[in-house]
Amino acid sequence: MTNTADSQPTSTHQAELDTTGLYCPEPIMLMHNKVRDMQPGEILKVIATDPATTRDVPKFCSFLGHELISQQESDGQYLYFIRLG
Repeated sequence: MTNTADSQPTSTHQAELDTTGLYCPEPIMLMHNKVRDMQPGEILKVIATDPATTRDVPKFCSFLGHELISQQESDGQYLYFIRLG
C-alpha cells in the first residue's frame, strides 16, 4: 500500500464509510452525510474504488477544514483517514 500523506495510517477511527463500487459524486455526497453525524476531532475511515477520490477527497478536506491524515492506494482500492476540523 502506498501512503501519500505525511502521517502514517491510523487504526483508531470513530466511523467508517465504505463507498466501494460507487462513482463520483456519490462517495463525496456520502462523506458529507457521514461527517454531519460526527464531532470535530473524530476520525473517519473511507474506503473507495473510484480513482476520482484521489482528487476529490483532498479537495473535500481542504474546502471543509478537515485534515487528511492518510491517503493510500492498493490494487484499485483507496483508503483515507480524515480528522474532522
